[in-house]
Formats: sequence, structure tokens, C-alpha cells
Amino acid sequence: MTEPRSTFPHGTILGYPRIGRRRELKRAVEAYWAGATDAPTLEQTAAGLRRATRERLAALGLGRDDSSIPESFSFYDQVHDAAVTVGALPERFAALRDADGAIGIDAYFTAARGAGDDAPLEMTKWFDTNYHFLVPEIGPETVFSLSSDRFARQVAEAKADGFTVRPVVVGPVTLLALAKAAVPTPTPRAAGASRGASGRVGPAAPQGFDPLSRLDDLLPVYAELLSALRAAGAEWVQLDEPALVSESLPADAAVLADAAARAYAALGVRGDRPAILVAAGYAQLSPQAWTALAAAPIEAIAIDLTRGAVPDAVPGLDRKTLVGGVVDGRNVWRGDLDAAWERLQALSAVGASEISAGTSTSLQHVPHDVADESALDPRLASWLAFADQKVAQVVTLATGLVEGREAIAEPLAEASAALADRRSAPGVRDGAVRERAAVLDAGDFERGDYDARVAAQDAELALPVLPTTTIGSFPQTGDIRRARARHGRGELGADEYQRFLRDEIARVVTLQEDIGLDVLVHGEAERNDMVQYFAENLDGFAVTENGWVQSYGSRATRPSILWGDVSRPTAITVAWSTFAQSLTDKPMKGMLTGPVTILAWSFVRDDQPLGETANQVALALRDEIADLEGAGIRVIQVDEPALRELLPLKAADQPAYLEWSVGSFRLATAGAAPATQVHTHLCYSEFDVVIDAIAALDADVTSIEAARSRGEVIGDIRASGFAAGIGPGVYDIHSPRVPSVDEITDLLDRTVGELSLRRVWVNPDCGLKTRGYDETVASLRNLVEATGLVRERVGVSL
Repeated sequence: MTEPRSTFPHGTILGYPRIGRRRELKRAVEAYWAGATDAPTLEQTAAGLRRATRERLAALGLGRDDSSIPESFSFYDQVHDAAVTVGALPERFAALRDADGAIGIDAYFTAARGAGDDAPLEMTKWFDTNYHFLVPEIGPETVFSLSSDRFARQVAEAKADGFTVRPVVVGPVTLLALAKAAVPTPTPRAAGASRGASGRVGPAAPQGFDPLSRLDDLLPVYAELLSALRAAGAEWVQLDEPALVSESLPADAAVLADAAARAYAALGVRGDRPAILVAAGYAQLSPQAWTALAAAPIEAIAIDLTRGAVPDAVPGLDRKTLVGGVVDGRNVWRGDLDAAWERLQALSAVGASEISAGTSTSLQHVPHDVADESALDPRLASWLAFADQKVAQVVTLATGLVEGREAIAEPLAEASAALADRRSAPGVRDGAVRERAAVLDAGDFERGDYDARVAAQDAELALPVLPTTTIGSFPQTGDIRRARARHGRGELGADEYQRFLRDEIARVVTLQEDIGLDVLVHGEAERNDMVQYFAENLDGFAVTENGWVQSYGSRATRPSILWGDVSRPTAITVAWSTFAQSLTDKPMKGMLTGPVTILAWSFVRDDQPLGETANQVALALRDEIADLEGAGIRVIQVDEPALRELLPLKAADQPAYLEWSVGSFRLATAGAAPATQVHTHLCYSEFDVVIDAIAALDADVTSIEAARSRGEVIGDIRASGFAAGIGPGVYDIHSPRVPSVDEITDLLDRTVGELSLRRVWVNPDCGLKTRGYDETVASLRNLVEATGLVRERVGVSL
């Protein structure tokens, strides 16, 4: 085994938020995409953010020269960074490489966002989080090569500033385990149509091809990367391998562990590398992977001790540093620091040569700093720990490892006092809420016969075959955001703001009628976020000013904080939906966010089972649905895009999750009348895993992402026997591309060819909030035109 270049620090974090405390990276990247700035300006902004991060982490107590500071920056996402670095760019973007074969910033972003007829990479969720990554496309003919020096340049940049950082790279096993087999680039149907960026059509991988089979071809490139990192000044490198904890990937635990054993046997014996830390957060390492990593010629292993137990000793640990992830990187609660200390003490008995304190995952999943939240109730704020506070917790525990528990007795006692205060605070437990949940019975979760509902809805709504609709939101323009900000600052009065929103809703309704959509939406101009809007109107929640967390690329959200028992003081959406319905004779959808998604996209209390909290939210939504029905709304959509996202990574935990998550949706919707058409929406996940659960939701219509994955889910829907209404998305809204009529028609033809015609709906993949109006209108007109063409073609069978 190569001797470490330095001992591992006693405390570290596995990553840090990279978007900037005020989303500086978002603004810089989007300005570059818009052509308002150039590449050097973008790179200068990014370098400034990296420097600010390193200085902040040093100020919080991490070392400047001991590799405790991770270099985890990304312009888009860490999986895309690794794929680009090893040259795994789809053939359709090959022409964008530089003359020397390198993949520059334009090719990087084009693969993420698409260009012309060339679709972007598919996007899905990073394990069981709300973070998205771009799915690499890898086939037998993918040529791996070191195609970017960005990781090494960032190490050298830090070195020049006086920092010895630890670069963070997605490991080879996880990169391949998360990849999909390369797909062919479709040839445009229109004569003379452009082939977009590449001018060529890439080959498809053979059926059954597994990207993990390319591991031996990939490892030499990782070895070359490690050598380059060492030459740039890295003493340690962090290779993230969360695939080794998951039981929700195509490869099983034994296969992944074998791959890890092979990978780190090959990389570990090299003498021109930094010392290697393999990090496996998000759940418990599989026993096979634990054994494989302990035996591998690497220097350190980081494990998640917030979602996993202290493992048994295995041979090889006496030559390893173990980083105990005892500070939760995924929530915002201050937590039990005493318990974290005890877990570190238990870990010291496993037999490792050294123990280090760490976070369970990267801190990219939490906001920067509680101190930025001046409007939060001080008592609530005292219960919280954002990224900076979690760094401080790690530093505290590291001090204890060096100096003993007595040296950290005071911060441990302060954390315990905050935890006790939180347990006893008013509102954390509400007797009325708990009494209502306690008397629920099986009938509260059942809606009635599906066929009878279909008959009642057909009579009520009289919709055409292949009804067209959108998912809910329309573009949030600069005017909308400015009006909301002015209203929040008190510069725009309530009456004037209400008039502004009504005018915007009226414009969106008129636009949809002009485009020719069948079921309309009000556009959600009044909503800042599909979860925060409800959090602001429900008891038991708090919202932040600057609690931004990256979702994907330049997109960030502000998760609300669910701290107490949940109830609905008054109706939330009814006035907006009824106003919109008054403007049109077409059906208007009432738009709600479902209980699972509200939980998934909030920071949720950790002092009771998630299922209990979900039912409290569901009861509040049940009341809202009843009020919408009472106001004459006959189509109500309850979005659950996060249903797959929260699925536990361990198979043994999945049945219980599916029971309470499906149950909470049914509790919310079961009170709806048969003639009320209940929709739901899901997006950007591998739905084949939960297709039975989607059916069990018992929604009348389900819209689902399909375009970015090129309709892969359609076969799963057909094979499952799914019989309810279904709307596989026909264009991807996360790309600025305007899909052609032919492109939409192709996907719609496939849909009606495999699914029951009278159950198919036509819709985009997701809401339109992040898009501009020009592309939105053009795309929706193409959607309606394509639907008309397919209706004509199948008309003889109607």
C-alpha cells in the first residue's frame, strides 16, 4: 500500500454548498447562458466563490493545510463533472470538443441543456434526495480519456492561495452504476433538418448492456486523474461511492462490492497518487462493500452514522482511518451532539488505526448559515444548524477526539439544552391535530370504484380523446418576481398586488384558450414555490429568507422548516382557482402539492415517524380539496413528484415507506366526490421501481416525466397493466429547446401505440415556472398541433 502523504485530519466535512450564500453562481451561470457575460468572467466569479468558501471554512476551524477542506465545487453537478472529466460525452455532442479533444465549458453546458435537435442528458434524483444529476450515457464504444483538467486546476488554485484541499470526485463504481446504456440519437423527420450540435448520430448500446462492465476500461483514466491531482498538490482525494450503500440500483450489493474491490485494488497500488478517502454516505454500507473497502489498499473510509449503525470489525481496518459521519448533512436540526460523541466512541472500538469526526454526506443539501435568517423566531433558530453550524459541530467533536470529552463539555451541554427546549415548545405538539389523526379508520383512505368515477367524470367534463393540459405553473416572469418582492417590502399594497396577480392569471387563461388546451390552469403566479407557498399558509411551518439549496444546475429552492404539528387555519388556493374558473368555460384545475412532496422538499421534524407528519399534512389538504369542490372546481391536481425520491435505499425499509406515503395521498384525496377528477404528477425518477405504488395512489389521472428519458417509462406502464388515466410527458421543460411537432408526434405515437387510447393525456414533463414565455408558447402550440395530427390519424378507431 502507498504510504499516506499526511495523516488524515481529526475532523472534516464531505462537501459544502457551492451556489454561493446569495446564489451568486446561479446568476453568473445564467448570465453566461444568456450571452450577457463571457467564459473568463464566469470562471472569475466561480474562482471567487471557491476562495470565499475556503476562507470561511478555515475561519470556522477547518485547517488550511491538512486536507480537511474539501474542494467540491461544481458548475452543474458532480456526476456530470466526473463523466466529462473521463470523456464520457455522448456522440451527439462530440463535435463540441476542443481541437485537442478536451471538453470545455460550452460542451459541458450543452450536454446538460441540449441544443437544436440534440436532446440533453437525462436527469434523475441523487439517491433519496431532492438533488438532481445528469445521467451519463455509456456504451461499448464510449472512449474514456482524461478530457478535462478542471479538478487539478482547482487544487492548484487553492495551493496558490495557501490551502491544501481535498478534491472530491464521484468514484468510478458509482459513476458507472448511475450511468445508462448509450441510446441512439434520433434522426429528425423533417427533410433537411439540422442535426444540432454534432452533425452525427451516435450508436446505441446493445440490449442488456451494463455500463458497469466498462470498469476495467475506466480505471486507467481515474489513475491518470489521481496522478494529475497529486502533481497539482493534493495530498488526499475523496472518491464518493454512495452506490455501495444502495439497494435500489440495477446492480446488487455483491456486484457493486466486487467492482469496488477491483477498482480500489487497481487504484490503491499506484505510487503516484494522493491518499484515498472513499466516502459512502446516505445509508449503511453493505456488508460486502464494507469488507471490500477494508481490504483495499486505500487509506480512509467515510461512513454515514446518521442513517447507518456502527459496523462490525473486519480485516484491514487496522490500516485505515475511519471518518464517522455523525453530523447529519441532510437536515437542519442542531441534533444531539452527545449522541454523536457516543457514536464516535463506539466507532473507535471497531479497530481502525484512527478515528475522525465528519458529516454523513456533503453539506450541499443544507443552506449556508442560520445567522443569515434574521426573520426566524429566535427560539426556532436556536434549534437549527445549517452548513456553517454543522462545520462548527464537526470541529467541536474533532477537538474532543484530540483533547478528551471534558474539553467540549460546554458545547455538548448547550446542544442538549436546545434539544430539550425544542421538545417542550408550544406548537410542537397540538392536541387537536393529534386527536383528529387518532380516530382515522380504513374508510378515510378509500375513494370508491374507479369505473364509476370515470363514468361520472366523463359526464361532467366531456373531454376529447387525448385531452391536452399542462402540469400547473406558467413562467414566473421578472415582473412577477419584482411585484412579489415589492409586496414583501411593503412597497406594493395588498389591493394593488391582488390586481396584478388577477391580471396575470387572466392573461394566462386567455393564452391557454388561444393555444387550444383542453384543461386549463391558473398559472400559479401567486406562488413563490410549490411547497413554500403551502408552508406559509399552514401552521407548524417556518420559511427562510436565504435558505437556498441547489436542486439541479442553476436551480435552487428554499426548503421550508416543518417544526411542529400541521394544520390549516383557512383556505389557501380556493380564491385563485375560482377566479380563474370564472374566466373560462373550460375545466380549470385546482393545484395542490401532495403530502409526500411537502415533506420531501422541506426540512422535516425528526422527532416522530414521517408517516405521522404526512398524515397531518394530508388532513390539511383534504380540507382544501373539500373547499375547492364546494367552490365548483371539478379537476384537482395533487402533485407528488417526490414519491420515488423518498424511497429508502434499503429494500427492507421500502414496504413501510410505500405504505405510509401512498396512504397519506389517499387520505388527502379520498374525500373527493366521484365526479371530481383527481390528478397527480410525478417527475424525474426511475418509476419502474414504484409503478405499483403509483397505481395504488388511486388517482384518476397521473402525469409523469417521459420526454427526457425518450419514453422509456411507457413500456413499464404498459407492462404493469396500469389502467387509470396517464399523461407521459411529451416535451422536456428542463431544457430551453422547443421540441418540434414531429418530435412530439413521435413520442405521442409511441404512447398511443402502447397504452389505451382513451386513457392517454398529453402534457409537458413538468411545470413551466422556470421557462420563458417565447419557448413555452412555441412548445405548447407544437404540443397541440401534434395532438391534433394524432387524433386525426386514430380517428377511424374512435
